[in-house]
Amino acid sequence: MKKNVLEFWVGLFVLLGVAAVGFLAFRVAGGAAFGNSGKTYTVYADFSDIGGLKTNAPVKSAGVLVGRVASIQLDPKSYQAKVALNLDSQYQFSSDVSAQILTSGLLGEQYIGLQQGGDTEPLAAGDTISVTSSAMVLENLIGKFMTSFAEKNAAGSDDAAKTTE
Repeated sequence: MKKNVLEFWVGLFVLLGVAAVGFLAFRVAGGAAFGNSGKTYTVYADFSDIGGLKTNAPVKSAGVLVGRVASIQLDPKSYQAKVALNLDSQYQFSSDVSAQILTSGLLGEQYIGLQQGGDTEPLAAGDTISVTSSAMVLENLIGKFMTSFAEKNAAGSDDAAKTTE
């Protein structure tokens, strides 16, 4: 009889552990909180380079989560990334709000940061944010650094060759 009770408690403990791991995996993957049925409105922003931005990425203002990235598409006319943002309706931004793609930490996830403007007219559903700043892609920065480093070395060796003549 004691063996059955012990097996029951061990099984219950394992089941609770699996449920906790599943819940945490859901939250880390960007799942919404249970019971969060808040109203949202959709606005758009065009970026020339989104880097590694993904759908369901956070949209933050002053570090506070104010929405999520709903979709990312390539505009066939301008060849820019058109990003749809679902913003929580309790946060109203001005029509001159600016958006930029930021990174959490050095190599962390990318998110969109909104900077409130000074206009009194509010941003409405369906509007497009006109002031945007694209992502800084780490590979591009390394490439620029390596190119400038190689140019300095080439210029330095040319100067050294001229002084020896």
